[in-house]
Amino acid sequence: MNIILDCDPGHDDAIALLLLGSNKKFNVLGITTTAGNQTIEKTTINALNVINYLNLGYKVYMGANKPLKRDAVICDAIHGESGLDGFIFPKHNLKPENMSAKDFMVKAIKESKEKVVVVTTGPMTNLALAILEDKNIVSNIEKIVLMGGSIGAGNVTPAAEFNINCDAEAADICFRCGAPIYMVGLDVTRKVLVTEDIINRMKKINNNASKMFTDLMITFNINQKKVFNLDGGPLHDPVTIASLINPNLVHFEYVNTEIDIISSSSYGRTNCDIPNYLKKEKNSYVATKIDVDLFFDIIEEALRYYNF
Repeated sequence: MNIILDCDPGHDDAIALLLLGSNKKFNVLGITTTAGNQTIEKTTINALNVINYLNLGYKVYMGANKPLKRDAVICDAIHGESGLDGFIFPKHNLKPENMSAKDFMVKAIKESKEKVVVVTTGPMTNLALAILEDKNIVSNIEKIVLMGGSIGAGNVTPAAEFNINCDAEAADICFRCGAPIYMVGLDVTRKVLVTEDIINRMKKINNNASKMFTDLMITFNINQKKVFNLDGGPLHDPVTIASLINPNLVHFEYVNTEIDIISSSSYGRTNCDIPNYLKKEKNSYVATKIDVDLFFDIIEEALRYYNF
């Protein structure tokens, strides 16, 4: 599977990277970064830190420093000053490539002999810019799998989830581009909580990957408790990669989804017409159920893969 991961690390993005590197079914064309959980400079550093620490060898392409039409929004209350607070990564000499994320996406997708799966775990700005640059790339995208949106309530406003709310215009472009869309939203990601029991389970693996996981999750949980009063942090982003590792993990329903880019109070809402009230053309597969036990089995298996 040829794949590009577009991310904004971020604690949960870091675990998505960890999952990506643990499975040989993925041929990773590159990692692109965007502003979101922290500034573009910090998310890019974080991606490089995780890649170096896990010996993944992926090339990183720095992307958008702000949404298409809004000022940049960051989530330091959850992810901290660095964007990956809680773990000290060793020093290294890795740097991002000179090519921008947008230009890399266009080039890599156009030149790929097989269709490309594009996974976004942050705001969808880079992918939207690539589509605006060259609409022809859509024909060589197998599917877009995004962590974002919600059928129900949001997590930054009553209506909107963080990634979509950061850049709803970009999400709107991606949802309307014509490529198959798989939306992994809060309806399922809120169910995969990294409780103290989960942290203790993964800690017993006792390798470098499990140390990174447990240290990051401890800080992640502390901040989730402060902000949302949750007893375990929802591990949002890795559900995208896990759903590709095991297609039985998540149940999707094929529906029409529209992104609200007009309303002030509901900006960024993903209006998923599950009951098919409006009888509009269906354009997206929306996650509605997840096997939580299977998800954490996938996490554990990935951690054990890193036998150093």
